[in-house]
Amino acid sequence: MAALAAITRHKTLSIMPTQRCTAECIHCGTMSSPREHTALSPDAVLKVIDEAAELGEYKLVVFTGGEPTLAWPVLIAGITRAHQRGLTTRMVTNAHWARSAEAARRRVRALRSAGLDEINFSTGDQHARFVPIERVVLAIRSACENGITSIAVMVEKVAARGITKHSLCERPDYRQLRDDYPSVVVHINESPWMPLSEKLIGRYAEGTTTNRANLAERAGCDSVLTTTTVQPDGQITACCGLGVRMIPELAIGDVADTSLEAADKAAADDFLKRWIRIEGPERILDWASRYDPAIEWEDRYAHRCQACLRLYRDPAVRNVILEHHQDKRADVLVAEWLLHHYRDESPESVDLATPGQEPPHGLPTPRADATGGKRK
Repeated sequence: MAALAAITRHKTLSIMPTQRCTAECIHCGTMSSPREHTALSPDAVLKVIDEAAELGEYKLVVFTGGEPTLAWPVLIAGITRAHQRGLTTRMVTNAHWARSAEAARRRVRALRSAGLDEINFSTGDQHARFVPIERVVLAIRSACENGITSIAVMVEKVAARGITKHSLCERPDYRQLRDDYPSVVVHINESPWMPLSEKLIGRYAEGTTTNRANLAERAGCDSVLTTTTVQPDGQITACCGLGVRMIPELAIGDVADTSLEAADKAAADDFLKRWIRIEGPERILDWASRYDPAIEWEDRYAHRCQACLRLYRDPAVRNVILEHHQDKRADVLVAEWLLHHYRDESPESVDLATPGQEPPHGLPTPRADATGGKRK
């Protein structure tokens, strides 16, 4: 059986207070820019946080964007409410606000006072066009000074780049920071920078992309059905994935008229989402290509979100899934049962539609083309 995704009962609520950002990175995963002004209302943010707390299975609230600090009053109110409700809080930021040591201290001090537990920074060649890397280092230092001990940095990864994990660690200001705060662990990770199209192929170092030789190393998706995101326009989506705005099928409601509980139930009834969680999009592409050899996928995708875009947007892949999804029904059910996702149900009691019936909710319908939703 394929490698399985760890199915956790602890879920994450991701809130995007604003679509606006100080940067305008090429292939931005959320399509954010300084010209985007869509934003959540304070009431919507507090409502969904309260619902997450009451459900009990949500343990973490992430404030992201866009650049969440551009919606400062809403951000502080959201962090405060989540902290009061006993939820762990995290913010993802590009650190544009760390223009000086004092400016960084003021900003992080306010975030910490509101109840922020964790902070993640995004950087790399694209981000650094708008936010100098030294601001990220200043922001990390300020987080250390203010007692935030869960700190992470995500560095963009492409074949040719100037900013890497190594180059960041070797900077004199960063080395001094590590000497000053030796007990604080800063997690620096590198993640592929993916094109916002399933048709484009990014340039990566050898061994980064997925193919049949390394497919066994790819597990299921740990975001879909585990992270629920509220977009700045109020749309609720069933994962936090890059390019999620380009996949209408990931929408599961609107915060204005859909409760978090109802949205989660709608997502859990979706067979394809459950399949992606168990096996991951790369494995599904491989499976589809065995029915239709014209589906070429090997060494095209380094980031699994781009592979997921392919699942939903390629007419050939969609048609194979629609026509042959029943072949995977038993595998998905058994995997979910083995991982104790269904506490009180046996695999036989979970109905995913029998052959001859209408396809389960969430399966793609055939498409003549997949050009809708491209970033302008």
